[in-house]
Amino acid sequence: MSADVVLLSRPRIGPGFRLQWEEAQSSWVLLYPEGMVKLNRSAGEILNRLDGRRTVSDAVVELETAFGVGGLQSEVLSFLEIARAQKWVVAA
Repeated sequence: MSADVVLLSRPRIGPGFRLQWEEAQSSWVLLYPEGMVKLNRSAGEILNRLDGRRTVSDAVVELETAFGVGGLQSEVLSFLEIARAQKWVVAA
């Protein structure tokens, strides 16, 4: 899939997973019936923005604005490859 197509897609958290902030862990986690995935800050911030309404491009702009940095597109796209392979995200 080309980067342009991915940037216009509107992914969401995959079925069977639930993203939530876990105060005890001080991090975002993905819950699923068999357990939990503790996410690093970057992964949590990306997944938190993938709600099926925003495009990946929108999420990149939001992340760059929120953290005052540019050039996050390639990192977000790389993470999305991993997240799709794990079925953490699916096309909306």
